Amino acid sequence: MTPWQSVWGTVAGTVVSACALAYAQVTLPAQPLLSDYALVSGGLPPVLIGMLALAGACLSLAYGLAANDPARTAATRVLLLAGAAGLMMSAIFPTDPGSSQIGSLSGEIHRWSAAVVFTSLPVAGWALARGRAAAPRWNTVKAMSVACAMTLAAYLAAHPATLTSPLIGGAAYYGLLERAVVLAEMVLLTTMALAATERRPAVRAGTAPQEVPAADGSQPEQQERLAA
Repeated sequence: MTPWQSVWGTVAGTVVSACALAYAQVTLPAQPLLSDYALVSGGLPPVLIGMLALAGACLSLAYGLAANDPARTAATRVLLLAGAAGLMMSAIFPTDPGSSQIGSLSGEIHRWSAAVVFTSLPVAGWALARGRAAAPRWNTVKAMSVACAMTLAAYLAAHPATLTSPLIGGAAYYGLLERAVVLAEMVLLTTMALAATERRPAVRAGTAPQEVPAADGSQPEQQERLAA
């Protein structure tokens, strides 16, 4: 897989996911969380498409990194695979109705799978950009990783299942924060894919390769004269 094939696969999966979830948001009755749309009539297909398409975007980016920069991206690839697995598990196991009470095994698996997705992708972005030379593309990846982490922290603080939610009135806006987390992580995936397509500087035409001295310190010209 070439770098640009990885980019297009990641972008296509992200766009399909965003369109599917936007369709559910616009056409179906309003729900607190995006995964709750799977519980209403006609909501399961767009939710499944949205989650599986985003999982495909994670896999496309991981495959592209493995093919083009395997030595420096091992941690990032593991985290991307974890995010893809979490999305698939979230699609297979639907959530339970209600905002804070989980009463079934399916709902519990869904909750923890979503937690893996929300936490693994920001860490993957940071791991990909960490240690890179200062450049706008890597600074953008770092900034988006931090933005995802901060938005996730705000969402967790506002979620009705947490102790802090009543203190900050989180029940009124935690659904918006969840959507912000999903959108930020979609942007992060696209940013990571674009940053990973860095092209190495090409060698100028007509540039002679640098001559390497021999083991005894003599230059190649001297060796040719001695051989003659």
